[in-house]
Amino acid sequence: MIVVDANVLIKAYVPEVLSEKAGDLLRKLERKSPLFVVPDLIFPEIGSILWKKNRLNELTGEESKEILNEIITLPLKVEPSKSIARLAIEIALIYGITMYDAIYFSLAATYDTKLLTADKRLVDRLEVGELGRHIEWLGNLF
Repeated sequence: MIVVDANVLIKAYVPEVLSEKAGDLLRKLERKSPLFVVPDLIFPEIGSILWKKNRLNELTGEESKEILNEIITLPLKVEPSKSIARLAIEIALIYGITMYDAIYFSLAATYDTKLLTADKRLVDRLEVGELGRHIEWLGNLF
């Protein structure tokens, strides 16, 4: 299992830089068992991204709803943010990242796996040090 953040899932449905890689990754996802673990905050985060894209006229309302529905139906293992909040605040304070990003990263550290993200700045900030083995940039795949 790997942790994926909202920007990877969005890129699988909305044409952007790295969309092809995100789409390839999702096509490899078996619908029978979850390969991705995500924090529960991913759904409002995805909704906010879709809302913003609609406001910027990049997506219609119908497209936004369809994409959200597709993501909701993916076989994701959803973990409560509450269970990793203490670790996340420590990581956020040490690395100077948002609590949202720290939640994803903490989930990867807890599962002893990687956080897959399209956020290169986040990767650059976290890949140094002992926890660096828990993050991967989407651009490095395939």
